[in-house]
Amino acid sequence: MDLVVVKFGGTSVGDGSRIKKAAQSVVNEYMKGSRVVVVVSAVNKTTDELIGLSDEAIGASLTDKQKAEIMAMGELTSARLFSATIESLGVKSEFIDPYSELWPIQTDSNYLEAKIDFNTTRKKTEGILQLVNQGVIPVICGFLGQGPSGEITTLGRGGSDITAFLIGHCLDANEVIIVTDVDGVMSTDPNKIEEAQLLEEISVEELRDLATHGAQVLHPHALKYKDPLITAKIINFEHGDLSSKGTRILGPYEGEMLKCVTLYKNPISLIAIVGEAMVKTPGLIAKLSGSLADSDINIFGISAGQNSITAFVDKTDSNKAYHLLHKVVIESDVLSSLSLGRDTAMITFVSPDIIDTPGIISEVTEPLRKNEINIVEIISSQTAIVLFVDWEDGEKARELINEVLE
Repeated sequence: MDLVVVKFGGTSVGDGSRIKKAAQSVVNEYMKGSRVVVVVSAVNKTTDELIGLSDEAIGASLTDKQKAEIMAMGELTSARLFSATIESLGVKSEFIDPYSELWPIQTDSNYLEAKIDFNTTRKKTEGILQLVNQGVIPVICGFLGQGPSGEITTLGRGGSDITAFLIGHCLDANEVIIVTDVDGVMSTDPNKIEEAQLLEEISVEELRDLATHGAQVLHPHALKYKDPLITAKIINFEHGDLSSKGTRILGPYEGEMLKCVTLYKNPISLIAIVGEAMVKTPGLIAKLSGSLADSDINIFGISAGQNSITAFVDKTDSNKAYHLLHKVVIESDVLSSLSLGRDTAMITFVSPDIIDTPGIISEVTEPLRKNEINIVEIISSQTAIVLFVDWEDGEKARELINEVLE
């Protein structure tokens, strides 16, 4: 029998009728012959209300331990409600919270941003599997963990998504279903653009980047536990049907695959274009990049300043690109000159943790400074840092950055 892990977000259990509808969808799936494990969030806005009450009543003297225990009340309540609703529909269920002997998710002692002990957690999920194989539907509190001394910890905002993928991974589930208040992943925010379209599928990498840059669909850290053998999808609770299509999440998160340092195989040439008031000229970058695109020349990056723009191209294309960009310069009233720079090595450091790691750029660049490796250019985003160094220093720089990663 297939094993399905289903996570219900706060909106999907926002009131009694929604809880009953969600529980019925689980029972329907169970009746089809599937083994089902439920992960449930706190009822919509409960956690925010609990935090607000705590701040108002206690203020700054509230300890992290107390805050974690208070915040946990939302999930403790919703798990009990959900489990009881399943049983009212005629199927045996059991809620699992950090006070239960079967509680699986083990963490360090950080109360509010706990790190998961994956190996211990995997062993502890054996008890959940035994329960499932007995025909019982476990309802597990999302967002919560258990520290080394049995204390309640939390996994941070969006932690219920982490719980679902983590449990799915540890149980070798066939599928993880995220039930939320949208039909799936859209081409953009439908509240801002009415023409937004539902995506039938999206890769782990694309979804991670969307979530990291603010899309309120799925917690980006949850995708660390996306097993390559497990299918996953996001569906709308309104359908009341776990077989709804929604958006499929494709591909694995294979350990360090999304946390790596790579050195591009060829030298990268830098072409610097200078001029006056460039930053105030609309469409300037489009003209420059368009002239290269028309000749099928790939741009590895663009760096823009007040009076200069630097384009990064493969050395094999650099002479052609140089001449093409020169034509744009002499035809422009804003641009004045350009130069073809030295050969550089392009090193890319990719990690979903970049956005949540203060000082990570200094950590990556400090060993280069100590080894007198000059950084020609640096470009960063919320998930990647791209460094350009002299070509002869490329391999050494990659090794030094890898040591930081390790």
